[in-house]
Amino acid sequence: MSIFDDAPDGIQPAPAEPRLVAAGAQVRLREINLGHIRDKDDLMLAFTNDLPLTIGFGRNWDALYDVLSDPEIMPERLALVLCDYPDFQRHHAKLAAELGRVLLDAQMALAGHGKALWLLWDLPESEG
Repeated sequence: MSIFDDAPDGIQPAPAEPRLVAAGAQVRLREINLGHIRDKDDLMLAFTNDLPLTIGFGRNWDALYDVLSDPEIMPERLALVLCDYPDFQRHHAKLAAELGRVLLDAQMALAGHGKALWLLWDLPESEG
């Protein structure tokens, strides 16, 4: 049994070997590195670097939501692995709360279009 056998449900712990598990479940996986985030600009840059966003991506919460919830561009089954998420939450509580709201809203919007967006957190390599 895999996390991808069930519908996405909030921000969940990533399975061991998430790339392998996602490939076996035919889920596209993207990793977002949150380990070096200092502010909102860094966070938006991380999403820009780790997702195939257009050059015109607005680097704000509304733009991030628009991209992540767009059923025309999102694959049927996508997993975002939020690398170093627990540390990010500890060090940037307000920013993490805003990000969580956007991600959960996008997850719900895509579900309304029959698409799945798993939001998975992962520990740093040294802790995993």
